[in-house]
Amino acid sequence: MSENHIGQPHARIDGRAKVTGNARYAADFNQPGQAYAVIVGASIGLGRVLEVDDEAARQLPGVLAVLTHVNAPKLAYAPHKGFIDPAHGERLHVLQDDRVQFYGQPVALVVAETLDQAEHAAGLLRIRYAAEAPVSDPLDKRAEAVVPEAGREPGPRSADRVRGDPEAALAAAAIRIDAGYDAARENHVPIEPNATIAAWSGDRLTLWSKSQFVVNEQAEIAAILGIPAEHVHVICPFIGGAFGTSLRTWPHVTLAAVAAREVGRPVKLVLSRRQTFHLAGHRPRTLQRVALSATPDGKLTGILHEGTGETSRYEQFVEALTSVTPFLYGCPNVRTSYRLAPLDISTPTYMRGPGEATGVFALECAMDELAYALEMDPLELRRRNEPRMDEGLQLPFSSRSMLACYERGASAFGWSRRTHAPGSMRDGRMRIGWGMACATYPAFHGEASARVRLLPDGTAEVEAAASDMGPGTYTSITQIAAETLGLPMSGVRFRLGQSDFPPTPPHGGSMTLASVGSAVRSACLAARDQLEARAGRIDGSIEASATASPDAEARQRFSMHAFGAVFVEVAIDPDVGTIRVRRVVGAYGAGRIVNPRLAASQCTGGMVGGIGMALMERTALDPRDGRPVNSHMADYLLPVNLDIGTLEPHFVDEVDPHVNQLGVKGLGEIALVGVAPAVANAVFHATGKRIRELPIRIEHLIEH
Repeated sequence: MSENHIGQPHARIDGRAKVTGNARYAADFNQPGQAYAVIVGASIGLGRVLEVDDEAARQLPGVLAVLTHVNAPKLAYAPHKGFIDPAHGERLHVLQDDRVQFYGQPVALVVAETLDQAEHAAGLLRIRYAAEAPVSDPLDKRAEAVVPEAGREPGPRSADRVRGDPEAALAAAAIRIDAGYDAARENHVPIEPNATIAAWSGDRLTLWSKSQFVVNEQAEIAAILGIPAEHVHVICPFIGGAFGTSLRTWPHVTLAAVAAREVGRPVKLVLSRRQTFHLAGHRPRTLQRVALSATPDGKLTGILHEGTGETSRYEQFVEALTSVTPFLYGCPNVRTSYRLAPLDISTPTYMRGPGEATGVFALECAMDELAYALEMDPLELRRRNEPRMDEGLQLPFSSRSMLACYERGASAFGWSRRTHAPGSMRDGRMRIGWGMACATYPAFHGEASARVRLLPDGTAEVEAAASDMGPGTYTSITQIAAETLGLPMSGVRFRLGQSDFPPTPPHGGSMTLASVGSAVRSACLAARDQLEARAGRIDGSIEASATASPDAEARQRFSMHAFGAVFVEVAIDPDVGTIRVRRVVGAYGAGRIVNPRLAASQCTGGMVGGIGMALMERTALDPRDGRPVNSHMADYLLPVNLDIGTLEPHFVDEVDPHVNQLGVKGLGEIALVGVAPAVANAVFHATGKRIRELPIRIEHLIEH
């Protein structure tokens, strides 16, 4: 008997395990006889290690090893570029030479019987350097922007794209704006820091490791160590938040594996909170220019969008900074340009809504500026420039519900009660601002595989090498499997997070449900076919595997994205400049919603992240050495419960038969994307001050 589970607000399957402490994260898999490793990071931003005096450290009780570039084993570092790794450049070769390329780079590793002993010994190392002057600020006159190698090819990923003649349109326009925007570097700061426990059994390695991409971690570590991939087993059943910080395999995983082999016992290595700022990526700081021109009735005639993002010198990290601009609005003349500023820093990485969140901030703030130059309602300006197709690719959208999102969001927010003039809305002595912005994110779909076993007791086991950092993968995939097999939710056990399970794409880019869900559905259908062939009898068990790939033909014919509209209310104290976000209303067209409860949770989490991006999060670097000076929870500001007002997500009905067999689009990224510009626009509406720098701080608003 078929049961309907898709579309139902089922509670999280893993919820009880998490709140009772039974869910085991990477650092919880303690092994018998394990030792503890501590990384010692470089205290300069650029240069060479001249000498490491480790005599005092080695004399301490319990110290098992002190590894440096002098005595660490030389590793294979065979070529490997995972789906998530920068296409150009070479990853850090940890402890392989004396060169220091960024502040905090591992220059030594101490292994001891206990964590206290390892930390004590690490503090006794005396390291002498030949320091050089690093460049860590893209505004430094020594920083030179370059065309990213990945963007030299023509086409949708080109660093420079143009249609029409936007410069001529701007020059001829009666109404135009031209502004620069600066978005700060951010770090992910999830609850769970990066951690790995490594254990060898002969020539086989097991890693209990925080990873959003276990099959890539398996392949990367095998390539680094020069061993077969099947000799590496990565296990990660739970992730305590990540937001992109665990998509790549960072050097601490290699160090844990090397240390375990050197001392002949399992080794546990957990990055300190400070070390996560150095060694696990960050959202790059970006500098952008947006120029817009329009007719007096609000029709866009020209768009220029130029952006530069920071990267390390040893790799080129690229993101979709200007990718939204060619299709978000209808406009005959558009030029986008993307550059990188190679700096003496560690390589940035993907952070929730990577590229789109930052690019949309600049574009949507510019649209708000244009609306005021036109003396037009910002929502009406956007409505007047709604495109009928993706004008960048010259393709129809597989579905686009932006107009429905405008209507739903504006109605729920009460946008019609907004008065247009800046500073015109008050609540007692508080200045009230209402702002809005668009949001969009691609409907990604990667090739994924899954395995299903139907057991004699009428239950099913489902396996895939996916991850779950919090969106509810355990639950949503179980819903898909249960509905496809005609079983109750309790009759399906979904297992994930092991590299020997069928491979899946990274748990990022809002692609997990589309990719893994499609593979699980295909495997369940194959198992059902076997069961029907046996006339419903299960002698032993039935096992079926399947791989689901994106429909390449459909992706050639359609432009596939989720869309949304975000509305924000802020209250600003005119005397001290404090900003409180009272309300956020978001309306999203994201295809089929598998679990409304989880979807709402995804969106409220993204809204919180967007508030942090808008008002709080900023990794500040010491210009002398590139050291993150606020790399701890006291000074790296994040939203907490008292910072958050009402968060209200809505979903418009959207059927998209082209994106994938489930008709789903991801929600994790898009929920963050439009929040920061909506907040910035609300701040302008409240104060009349246009702040083009993130995060917006008290000092931006207080009169000097």
